[in-house]
Amino acid sequence: MEEQTFSRPFHHPRPGAPLSCDGVSLESLARKFGTPLYVYSARQIADRLRMFQKSFASREHLVCYAVKANSALAILKLLAGLGAGFDIVSGGELERVLAAAPEAVGRVVFSGVGKTAAEIDRALKAGILQFNVESEAELALLDLRAKKLKKKARFALRVNPDVFADTHPYISTGLREHKFGIDIRRALTIYKDAADSRWLEAHGVSVHIGSQIRSAAPFGAAIGRVSKLVQQLKREGITLKAVDAGGGLGIDYHGGSFDAMEKACEYAEALQNALGDFDGRLLIEPGRFIVAQAGALLARVLYVKRNGKKTFVIADAAMNDLIRPALYQAHHEIVPVRPRAGKARIVDVVGPVCESGDFFARDRKLMRVEPEDLVALLDAGAYGMAQSSNYNSRPRPAEVLVEGTKARLIRRRETMADLLAPEMV
Repeated sequence: MEEQTFSRPFHHPRPGAPLSCDGVSLESLARKFGTPLYVYSARQIADRLRMFQKSFASREHLVCYAVKANSALAILKLLAGLGAGFDIVSGGELERVLAAAPEAVGRVVFSGVGKTAAEIDRALKAGILQFNVESEAELALLDLRAKKLKKKARFALRVNPDVFADTHPYISTGLREHKFGIDIRRALTIYKDAADSRWLEAHGVSVHIGSQIRSAAPFGAAIGRVSKLVQQLKREGITLKAVDAGGGLGIDYHGGSFDAMEKACEYAEALQNALGDFDGRLLIEPGRFIVAQAGALLARVLYVKRNGKKTFVIADAAMNDLIRPALYQAHHEIVPVRPRAGKARIVDVVGPVCESGDFFARDRKLMRVEPEDLVALLDAGAYGMAQSSNYNSRPRPAEVLVEGTKARLIRRRETMADLLAPEMV
């Protein structure tokens, strides 16, 4: 039963049957809601959150879901109901939390290198848990706005530990040459200076070294350096109440065996060992690990064509719907929804956008598909819809959440009227 609980949600329930999400046929969802279509498993999202909660059960902790991974209101509401907090990086993400789960605003941490005065004011008035401050200039602005509003601001310096993480360079954030955080060697001085302010409360310290990191070792190394800083601060009379370890724990995008619970436990052990005798609250900010494998992008094949030796499968989804392959050269497994007999072929799976970079896979072995067939791009629950756009004036997809044996629309498909509404001739 445990294996079934933590399994991936997209599977063929029996040989020859169409691909399903937790038993709900993707063919039926395509008929009802059209394509392209994002489909998410509520069960999987809840299971992944509980993995972290179980792994850190021996320590006071808060799982602050990284809203940027997937900001669907229905998903935020689901997670809030299970006790999650939220990591936000913009005022817009704060508004999403307030719309979906206003009762959870006291569990919000606000990260990001470019917070505006208006965003800081909104967060102070809302009563968030903590600002993760990324520069001395930002801390000065936070002090100014808190004084003006007469609201004490709890902050954590986001320190840069100069720890290398083996991941794509676009999503690595823990080295000194990156734009994120404050040099950890400057942190002690900044905390001591901030102690003179009536309106600033040194609540914690924060670190985040990147995303899609598969090994627990870099997380442990980063928290080890943070722990030394916490001890230094304590000797100076500054006792922090929280350590925010950030997010970044990766998944397997290649369809192989992936024991998520084992990964969560390895991650927890690395952090616990590095924290030592710190008796405050641990905050973590997972995003991808919770939602990525819970989602798939469902698309319909428009054409199959040959250009010389190349075979192209042209789908109705495109790079504006899922940009990860074009932007990061990311791999997503692509599965025919209803398998056909015959040999697999080497194909490029592409979309209709007018860019050579509009592809989901190149030279990929794919079971035979024909026009009108459905395909599912798996592990698309994180940074899929969240990074979508209207490039080529394409309306963005609808989103569906599967809850048990039922599916409900959580975002309708955009229309051309939606796209044109903000514009003036």
